[in-house]
Amino acid sequence: MAQQATPVRTARLGKALGPEPTAVSGVVLLLPTGDEVSTRRPSPMLAAASVRSLGRRLGRTGRTDGLVVHVVHYRYRGWNGGRAHLAEDAAWAADEAVRRYGDVPVCLTGLGMGGRAALRAGGHDAVNSVVALAPWLPPEGGAEAPEPVKQLAGRRVLIVHGTHDARTDPELSFRLAARAKKANRDVCRFEVHADGHGLSQYRDEVLALAENFVGGVLFGRPFSRPVQDALAAPPPLGLRMPLAAGFGTSLRR
Repeated sequence: MAQQATPVRTARLGKALGPEPTAVSGVVLLLPTGDEVSTRRPSPMLAAASVRSLGRRLGRTGRTDGLVVHVVHYRYRGWNGGRAHLAEDAAWAADEAVRRYGDVPVCLTGLGMGGRAALRAGGHDAVNSVVALAPWLPPEGGAEAPEPVKQLAGRRVLIVHGTHDARTDPELSFRLAARAKKANRDVCRFEVHADGHGLSQYRDEVLALAENFVGGVLFGRPFSRPVQDALAAPPPLGLRMPLAAGFGTSLRR
């Protein structure tokens, strides 16, 4: 009896978060966190849960500008070394956004290992910006080569990290941002004082920061003064910008 071929796994985009605009002018692709090594297929519900609140907020506030937001559902739960499966799926998702919506700017937005995928796939032609929240990055001096940054040239990049993150090292994201800033001035990084990996203590401030940044990079909305200052400041000031308690309150007035 002939052996059945193993089905080929494919990534996919989840249903748009919130009502789709009549005309799409920009796309946010949300990249959930993942594992360092795993060939299991992730649960769509559990994976999306980590980024759903951000996606709903962005979809709601950006709809009038023509923003559509999708969660990327990976083929595998893990990064898996040199295969970089999550980054491959992020690049596929950018291709799919172009196929569906045409020549519109794409912002890759990831959490944890998804933040690493967003940074790695940021060189895609359709991508004009990257948001990496508490990105997982390989330890320096380990078996893996240093995380590349040349692909981020010409993109606007926001990294946000809690100073008390026990799962992903905030110092590694600072060092990556410092290397990226040498070739690309449009890199900024915010530190959330005393917050952990989930950035839950200052959740509203983090969501407001991401909303302000995405509105600026995709639709030319004014950046808040802290984002302007972080982008303009030389290292290390613009890469250790504190996220102030209450950020975003004045933006809603």
